[in-house]
Amino acid sequence: MKDSCNDPQFALSFASSPADIEAAQRLRYSVFVQELGGNGPRVDHALKIERDTFDTSAKHLILRDKNLPTDQQVVGVYRLMDRQNAAAAGGFSSANEFDLTPLLQRDCPILELGRSCLHPDYRGGNAMHHLWRGLGRYVQETGIKTLFGVASFHGTDLAQLSAPLAYLQSFHLAPEHLRATAYGPDAVTTQAIDSDDIDRKAALLQIPALIKAYLRLGGVVGQGAYVDRDFNTVDVCMIVDVDKMSARQRRIYGEAPK
Repeated sequence: MKDSCNDPQFALSFASSPADIEAAQRLRYSVFVQELGGNGPRVDHALKIERDTFDTSAKHLILRDKNLPTDQQVVGVYRLMDRQNAAAAGGFSSANEFDLTPLLQRDCPILELGRSCLHPDYRGGNAMHHLWRGLGRYVQETGIKTLFGVASFHGTDLAQLSAPLAYLQSFHLAPEHLRATAYGPDAVTTQAIDSDDIDRKAALLQIPALIKAYLRLGGVVGQGAYVDRDFNTVDVCMIVDVDKMSARQRRIYGEAPK
């Protein structure tokens, strides 16, 4: 696969068949289970797919490299759920970890982003930009005003993650009208602390690339975090108010890759 990465032929589309969804689930298995050590009741190790009850109701944005063999072409995925999808699924996936009441009460179209991943050979290049361009086009076409979803730190050692979690709460906490809050037995309180007590550079080094990308779009985080032991992660709720994005942020989000 690495040879193809030097000159990929990307194609972006929504899943249109059960086979497309299964291909997305196989990539998710390779990243979330094999690479990052996740597990859970719906993981199928025999078929090597990572799935859950929300998959059949969601939209799956799929990035393919057409230069690869057909059964290896899916190199990036994003799962999208609007209000209608969530109603069919019995709710949003993020609601298992966060109280979404402020977001659900908004009188505007909202979209949950989840299960985002790239094949490791395609990280750091244009692949994520292609996914985001497709996402941006979909948001524009459907009039979505608020994007949200769970984003994860790898591992569940809260002491090790205290600095980046405090940094997010101190400098990127969502305003009250958008502030989802972690709840349930595995929710943890993360406190904002005085800026002088945070080594910002060290904290930023621990923040995953996807969370940094949302922050560059003007994203903010909900209150607290959630320890997902099945997936071996600590999760925060990221929220992006589309109308608040600056012109520069919109270019990052929607411009065509060079």
